[in-house]
Amino acid sequence: MSPRQELLTAAAELFTTRGYTATTTRAVAERAGMRQASMYHYVGGKEDLLAELLEGTVTPSLALARTLLADTSRPAERRLWELCRADVELLCAAPYNLGVLYLLPEVRAERFAPFRDARADLKSAYTALLAATEAGAALPADELAVRADLLFALIEAVILIPRPSPRIASATADAALRLAGA
Repeated sequence: MSPRQELLTAAAELFTTRGYTATTTRAVAERAGMRQASMYHYVGGKEDLLAELLEGTVTPSLALARTLLADTSRPAERRLWELCRADVELLCAAPYNLGVLYLLPEVRAERFAPFRDARADLKSAYTALLAATEAGAALPADELAVRADLLFALIEAVILIPRPSPRIASATADAALRLAGA
């Protein structure tokens, strides 16, 4: 791994096991096998590490969502299922549960606005895909919004499962479509 990737891996481990506030930059650097002063050559600090980790849990799903939204050659139900499955796989794939970092009070700071914006864009993509389904198209706008909130919450709820089974992604995608009425 590159030194930057070593730092991200160390930060992921320490932020999720010790807690963000309790983790020092010195601890991250040591866990990555470098001196604290060297760390600043690769990252600006602890907030930069957290921001990159958070954005890494959303940007791949957002890119896929945009691709799926543009692909109108396949049924929206199938595309929504694919997004749900892929998003759950992403959240569960890392050796450390980075989704729990969403709950940190620090994430409300202005520094993390790009993450929050990307997450909001992802939720909007879920809503648009849901609206394109046969069941979603029949819903009034307020009910569509409620179902989209529930669907998005269901997908992100996998972060609360300590050690999800390998089947969790498909099972969650199936449940999401049932929730959507598709």
